[in-house]
Amino acid sequence: QRCTHNEKRGAMREVFKQELTEVQTRLVELAASAEAVMSKASRAFLNSDVTLADEALALASANENRALDLDELVLKVLATQSPVARDLRILVSALRISASLERMGALASHIASIARYRFPGSAVPDSLRSTFEEMGSLDIQLAKKLTEVLENADVDLARAIQAEDERVDELHRSVFEVVLSDSWKENAMFTVDVTLASRYFDRFADHVVDVSSKVTYLTT
Repeated sequence: QRCTHNEKRGAMREVFKQELTEVQTRLVELAASAEAVMSKASRAFLNSDVTLADEALALASANENRALDLDELVLKVLATQSPVARDLRILVSALRISASLERMGALASHIASIARYRFPGSAVPDSLRSTFEEMGSLDIQLAKKLTEVLENADVDLARAIQAEDERVDELHRSVFEVVLSDSWKENAMFTVDVTLASRYFDRFADHVVDVSSKVTYLTT
């Protein structure tokens, strides 16, 4: 009977390990999807590409549904497995990471929406084009690295992400400096668009840093 009991416990533990692996896999997929949304949204914003904007919006909506499905899986595991210690921390962190990844997709979709509303005109004045090109490029690179961090629990890469976010912060501040300068002659719509877009790019990077910090904490 003891052997049967031990076998049952072993089988349950094996199921639990599979469920944890599934949670991790879904987090990686969410991160990759958020990166794809940002890639499409950034290009739509810079190039007045309404097709890419619509693709970004659809992908962000799908990402939201994926995040909800993941949350339901985590809650089911919490209810059925009653995890403790590190396993419990992993699952609770997964819920918070899922929320951040869903938010990243939403922030990128806001950038796509600006491009959508501005079409066929451009949302980016020439004076800020290079700034937004760099911001978009950095966000995409950061999201790619985050996907790798979630896949491999790479602490060194997580720390590198936190350092790279500083450049996005600098660019975000520089947008405000341009908009508030005496040389800024664009209309109110441009002013609102670039101010909001800059905020969305900056917050996207902030969420990447937040998730990488959580992974570092869990790993170390």
